[in-house]
Amino acid sequence: MNAAGLFQITRPANAVAAGLTAGVAYFIATATLVPAVLLLFFVVVLITAAGNVINDYYDVGIDRVNRPDRPIPSGRVTLRAARAWAVTLFLAGILLCIPTNRICLAIAVFNAFLLVLYAAWLKRLPLVGNLAVSYLAGSMFIFGGALDGLPGMLRVLPFAIMTFFAMLSRELVKDAEDIEGDRASGAVTLPIRYGIRATAILALASAILATLASLVPYSWWGPGYLAGIIIVDGMILAACLQVLRCTTPESVKASGASALLKAGMFGSVAVFALSALFL
Repeated sequence: MNAAGLFQITRPANAVAAGLTAGVAYFIATATLVPAVLLLFFVVVLITAAGNVINDYYDVGIDRVNRPDRPIPSGRVTLRAARAWAVTLFLAGILLCIPTNRICLAIAVFNAFLLVLYAAWLKRLPLVGNLAVSYLAGSMFIFGGALDGLPGMLRVLPFAIMTFFAMLSRELVKDAEDIEGDRASGAVTLPIRYGIRATAILALASAILATLASLVPYSWWGPGYLAGIIIVDGMILAACLQVLRCTTPESVKASGASALLKAGMFGSVAVFALSALFL
């Protein structure tokens, strides 16, 4: 068993970023931090890591074309080991969530189920899989706010909505990049069915909705927040505008739009956290 491969397949940076997002969400909702936030962090890290593993398990055919260096197609992790590792991480995350509250536990169980369903089936359906991933990204804010109950969930709703639409934009752009591998695996994604141009238009529309949602906290945090979030919004919109000029998967990859969208999303969490801390 390749320990380095098992670690890499969890995509630890993404898992940790998701865990931090849940902590930021609780801080936004309450302006405080409590020891239970550490539980939230580890629950999200474990379940996100499990989702990454099970995604690679089902995506082995696609990854042999698009990302042959990943642990499973490269032979560093077997399918059997990946399956067992995913189950272990899912169970650990759910068990760790039990001491929080019923809302958090329900979200954790539902998200774990959705991650498996997405990897096994939903991601091969046009737009449905993209919507599932976008919900999962936005739900990190809902999960963090839920530790404070319904008031906390309502407080973080604008951030969840912004993240949902920003992630939807990135998912659509990634699908446009991965047309060849998706087609080879039998997946029917939006760009395969309707083309890159239509996908790029929908990605831009989602980015605009994300931008509009991001402006809501201005009424709480004022000009300082606006100055930071405008930069992030500009990155997200610029990335989608670049894809509008693309006609092939190769040109979408060369545009760097996916990386710019990812940077914008990480930047938005930083702006949220700094605003909650200082404004």
